[in-house]
Amino acid sequence: MTALLLDAVRHAFGGRPALTGLSLHVDPGEVVALVGLNGAGKTTALRVLTGRLRPASGTARVLGRDPGALDAVTARRFGHVVGTPLVSPDLTVTENVRVAALLHGLPARRVGAASAAVVDALDLGPWTGARARTLSLGNAQRLGIACAVLHRPAALVLDEPTSALDPRGVVLVRGLVRSLADDGAAVLVSSHHLDEVARVADRVVVVHAGRVVGELEPGGTDLERRFFGMVLDADTADAAGTAA
Repeated sequence: MTALLLDAVRHAFGGRPALTGLSLHVDPGEVVALVGLNGAGKTTALRVLTGRLRPASGTARVLGRDPGALDAVTARRFGHVVGTPLVSPDLTVTENVRVAALLHGLPARRVGAASAAVVDALDLGPWTGARARTLSLGNAQRLGIACAVLHRPAALVLDEPTSALDPRGVVLVRGLVRSLADDGAAVLVSSHHLDEVARVADRVVVVHAGRVVGELEPGGTDLERRFFGMVLDADTADAAGTAA
């Protein structure tokens, strides 16, 4: 079963189209990267998938369910960081991770081990006693990801998860994402960094003007050139259609 699905999704803000029939899917065990220029519709699509936005039309599904009305069992199998992460600024790193574990439904007996594992995976050990509000931007981003994944979700959505990270942080997040997918999770990652997502993605989906305009082979050469060529071809086809 497809774990993450958007089918012919449309939405507009104040008459300005944001999604114009966007369709994509992510299967279990797969990492899909969503790439596009600013304003292409990436974050809007992720907001629909995480139930933060009800689209004007089309279908969204997370593990077979409507993301706007997930039951408790399905919600506990889902993880996401889109916009504000599940982090309290007044709690320490350890406290935030433990609270997230409980909110995601982990039994109390597993909270300690799961929290320690994700802190280690994202190298947050030196800051376990620090309050979240005192963290650097990069460490705060890693904490948000930790709180979203410590329950080893079956489906995961991340919006620009490495935007504030240094090279070591990028490698850590990349390894964590890959390990989740290798364990069977469906992972959708939005990013502006083509070279970076190509290192972890099984498929790279290009979004432009609110719809999917094609896919790029992650292991291919000239990734950036092919991306801009795909965007240009989409603009050219749109212009020709308008003129006709």
